[in-house]
Amino acid sequence: MEIIENGTITSPKGFRACGITAGIKASGKPDMAMIVSDTPCAAGAVFTQNRVQAAPVQISRKHIETHGDRMQAIVVNAGNANAVTGRQGLDNASSMTAQASAELDIETEQAAVMSTGVIGHQLPMEKVASGIKLAIQALSYDGGHDAARAIMTTDTQPKEVAVRFGGVTIGGICKGAAMIHPNMATMLCIIGTDARIGRADLQTALSAAVKVSFNRISVDGDTSTNDTVFVMANGQSGVTPDTAEFQAALTYVCTELAKKIVRDAEGASKFVTLVVRGAASEAEAHQVAATIATSPLVKTAIYGRDANWGRVLAAAGRSSIPIEPARVNLNIGPLPLLRAGTPQPFKETEAIAYLSGHDIDIDLDLGMGDASVTMWTCDLTHADVSLNADYRT
Repeated sequence: MEIIENGTITSPKGFRACGITAGIKASGKPDMAMIVSDTPCAAGAVFTQNRVQAAPVQISRKHIETHGDRMQAIVVNAGNANAVTGRQGLDNASSMTAQASAELDIETEQAAVMSTGVIGHQLPMEKVASGIKLAIQALSYDGGHDAARAIMTTDTQPKEVAVRFGGVTIGGICKGAAMIHPNMATMLCIIGTDARIGRADLQTALSAAVKVSFNRISVDGDTSTNDTVFVMANGQSGVTPDTAEFQAALTYVCTELAKKIVRDAEGASKFVTLVVRGAASEAEAHQVAATIATSPLVKTAIYGRDANWGRVLAAAGRSSIPIEPARVNLNIGPLPLLRAGTPQPFKETEAIAYLSGHDIDIDLDLGMGDASVTMWTCDLTHADVSLNADYRT
């Protein structure tokens, strides 16, 4: 597998994209994107599991259910989530797909819609309609980078990845920096591939990839109303890939995009790789990892460069998963802090030196079985609190 330098959603054959300014964001920054395949695509999607689901999630879910073997376009706006907006919000989301489809001369149901931003506000539809017209004119086979920038909200940088293998290319973009937790997060992700693959197989591959990527990251323990991961396969490479190779490549793209979200988390100063091993099952390992990854005390200790291993163990102990402390081993980076539940001596100066770095590793072995899970999370900083306290003001 080859990682494509500066790869993006338009790296696969037959995809055009753009990012334009429609005036939805008060900042005047780009706030609308469109991704279009030259030909109909097999499509797969994974949506938020939050019970409060935004209008674009509801509309896109309906469209992929009926036209998942011939999807062709995605229109995205940033700066307004179109969530908790009632009947008008649903009509507005439908209007976005209808207008984009009419301009592209495809069926309305062949288009999906995504929105991100503040919850509870109606979209400024005059600006959106003008933006869709501008987007159609701006579509380009080199437009992936512009699309990645246009879907950003509190992101500080665009997030893009593409790979090539066996004559097939997979490329994707995503956005997200907060409201990030397993079972999806405040994130949107669009992936395109020129592989020849059926709808059912594509959905299976996406679901498996999301399980170990976007559902293994946590910034603040919250999930959003708008989360969507969407993949389209147009077959233009003419290659039907090996199933295992395709799965590995798609999983890599999803995982790298997911890690970029955590690295760009709001206010964060540390990127944490958390491994929980020695669990009785993968589900139990995940439960323990998610509890640790969302613990404010663990996250603030990491921010404070404090190797307070007791907080890690306490979080694991309240995860509702049976553990036996006498079996537990714990490392933070190169420092062995617990062995068979017994504290190990370490130098505070060495711990502070390690925790002063940006990339932090935590390895917890429960000693209960053979299952393991890797999650990615971050610290909790003053900057994150300030940013979210001032989000709407």
